[in-house]
Amino acid sequence: MLFRLSEVHKSYGTQDVLRGTSLQINPGEHIGLVGRNGAGKTTIFRLVNGEETPDKGEVIRARGTKLGLLAQHIHFEAGSTVHESALAAFGHLQQIEHEMHELEHRMAEVDIDLEQVLERYSDLQHQFEREGGFEYAAKAESILQGVGFERESWSLETEKLSGGQQNRLGLVRLLLAEPDVLLLDEPTNHLDVTAVEWLEEFLQTYASAYVVISHDRYFLDRACRRIIELENGRASSYTGNYSHYLIEREERREAQQRAYDNQQQMIAKTEEFIRRNLAGQKTKQAKSRRTMLQKLERVDAVRADQSQGDFRLRSIERTGNHVLMVENATIGYPGKTLARDISFTLRRAECLGIIGPNGSGKTTFLKTILKKTPALAGEIRWGTKVQIGYYAQQLDDLDDRNEIIMELRRVAPSNATAGELRSFLAKFLFTGDDVYKHVRDLSGGEKGRLALAKLIYSRVNVLVLDEPTNHLDIPSREALEEALDAYEGTILTISHDRYFLDRVATQMLALDGEGNAEHYDGDYTQYHDWKATGTGASGVPLGSGRDIDIRMPGQQPGEDVDADNAGNNSASKSKPARKGKGPATAPKPAIKVIKKNRTESVSPHQLEAEIAKAEKRLAEISDQMSQPDVARDATKLIKLDEDYREAEARLAVLYNQWEEASAKSQG
Repeated sequence: MLFRLSEVHKSYGTQDVLRGTSLQINPGEHIGLVGRNGAGKTTIFRLVNGEETPDKGEVIRARGTKLGLLAQHIHFEAGSTVHESALAAFGHLQQIEHEMHELEHRMAEVDIDLEQVLERYSDLQHQFEREGGFEYAAKAESILQGVGFERESWSLETEKLSGGQQNRLGLVRLLLAEPDVLLLDEPTNHLDVTAVEWLEEFLQTYASAYVVISHDRYFLDRACRRIIELENGRASSYTGNYSHYLIEREERREAQQRAYDNQQQMIAKTEEFIRRNLAGQKTKQAKSRRTMLQKLERVDAVRADQSQGDFRLRSIERTGNHVLMVENATIGYPGKTLARDISFTLRRAECLGIIGPNGSGKTTFLKTILKKTPALAGEIRWGTKVQIGYYAQQLDDLDDRNEIIMELRRVAPSNATAGELRSFLAKFLFTGDDVYKHVRDLSGGEKGRLALAKLIYSRVNVLVLDEPTNHLDIPSREALEEALDAYEGTILTISHDRYFLDRVATQMLALDGEGNAEHYDGDYTQYHDWKATGTGASGVPLGSGRDIDIRMPGQQPGEDVDADNAGNNSASKSKPARKGKGPATAPKPAIKVIKKNRTESVSPHQLEAEIAKAEKRLAEISDQMSQPDVARDATKLIKLDEDYREAEARLAVLYNQWEEASAKSQG
């Protein structure tokens, strides 16, 4: 055990974030921590790191455990370079190296105890080798390049780095430190696709434990072997990657709902029996059942998923068939070419996904096609009846001085009523008095939702989106994906979210940062597989429009997906479906009853004893089904559900036999 939270409660003002959260992290585990924005994921990191204390419960860390947490505000030594700051993670080895150099100089001196110096040097040399001293410089350089720091940037002073670059350098230093457990809060936020893929490969072979908070579902699929979900202040653990988590979560919810429904039916029948018999001949049984109900642990109904926003796009005017034609375009600025020879045709209802390293020209390309920046060469033509809506990554189209409802009114027709605007904003989770909040007081996620609300309300038929998922949690991303998938217009989108690109993109445009551009007909995974294996051909359509053949990585055309093995793929494109692969229903066990031909020799008193045992058994099963560890285990719940029905049937038979035996004894 590295650390454990036991029944932890944590509130901020009137907001309860954690409500009895329990979880444990063990050595070597690779864990993804998921949940809505505000669910308490970062709060758990702060509690474990000692920055916060629980209101109730315990946070226990194993003695001597070395934590590695990427701080929000990273400090580097004044005047240090990128390379020096990375190597600073090996401060202890550098001290050994420095002392070894000093001893080498002393060996040339006269009047020294050479034997003592040589002995000390030998000890240091062995320690240096044992702790990786001969590899640490190469390791640091490999990780620097992996996260996107090319050699020419190593001499830059850290003070001159952007915020994103400083975060990447902090990640480098953290990975090099190799703590017992890494606590990574959105580590992919400032990485381009190439760097994210490198980080996935690095973490897959990482020997120590890590816990990752991430909204990148593709990353969670590839880097994690266990998922912990925070929901309603509690934690649930799932074995496997993100795809397995989605499947098992659905199974657990279905099993819990069945258990709840069965228990509610039993409660209703029992209450009816009590009502009819409390003052009658069966008063003893009625009182026994009433006591049983009072002690019964109730199974919770499955909570309905919280609203994730309604991004459904309004009806739009139809464009011509050819929406955007780009021929041999070169983008950049005078004296600085970012990408050249860009050519493609985008048709109505298609979606172009744009990827590439930071600084490769992705946003410049969007500004060029929007005529905000002139092309350096080539031709860019828009089709007929095109109405363009632009979603900027910096959300600079929002006016901080406005209230939310006034910001939406900027794109609304003059006759739009306040009620209509409020109803539309409610689809984006702005309800009640929230609509009167000022834009400047909103979080990044709230600003992202407001910008999307404006764009969708404007009813444009071409969407140009620069990182639209950046500020959204996973449920909100899924809602946006469903809306864009059903959108009748045309989309161009920059995104680092490969899962998102697999859901919506029909074409890919890849900029490599060295002036080259590559166009491919297909989604991200198809493009990635083509690049990795050399199979397929760039520019050969793999599908048309929304009918493109979307497959799991490695799946052959027309091949059905085995959802049970979906998590073994590098990623899945959408929420997995069982497709009839669910576990076969186990044969119902034979109901054990007292055979009817024995009722002649069994007295009502004996049957009452059997009834009491059966009622006790029923209560025990109900109690087990309500236990948190059982409620989170679909297999156990299904088995207990079968046991419950068996016990319920046995009890019904016993009551019938008791009534027959009672009637005979009275006759």
